[in-house]
Amino acid sequence: MTDRVCVGAISGAFGVRGEVRLKSFCADPEAIADYAPLYTEDGSRSFGLQITRAVKEGFAARMSGIDSKEEADALKGVRLYADRDRLPSLPDDEFYHADLIGLTVVDPGGKVLGTVRAVHDHGAGDLLEIHGPGLTSTVLLPFTDACVPTVDLAAGRLIADPPEGVFP
Repeated sequence: MTDRVCVGAISGAFGVRGEVRLKSFCADPEAIADYAPLYTEDGSRSFGLQITRAVKEGFAARMSGIDSKEEADALKGVRLYADRDRLPSLPDDEFYHADLIGLTVVDPGGKVLGTVRAVHDHGAGDLLEIHGPGLTSTVLLPFTDACVPTVDLAAGRLIADPPEGVFP
């Protein structure tokens, strides 16, 4: 597990007074402000955050130390991370994406199928992007109870029972 979890991203400036356009990755999008201070990926900068209003595809927000449109524009594309201990605990059957990335994927017989490279959510449910031995490209596996019956974070693995034909 990592000490910080990605909770949002800046998609550019909003207006001319230093506000940013913010996209939240939180289950409750407005809760992103509760997890401040937020950090850049490398941890070199931190920001206080105040959401000023909802806008199309996110929020307009004020970030500490950002006072001009130019400063806000310079942050476009920056992903924001919160300390894990500021995030809420999850039920046993829910996981932060950051915890799934890097897990070894094995089949029910124990054969290694690969490693989780990323978790994608396109609106119809999460997909695990898996790459591993014998794969010429990544495989997308639905993150459902049927396809992934067991996630063992302590052991660093998940057991996958993929539909036939997904893995060679």
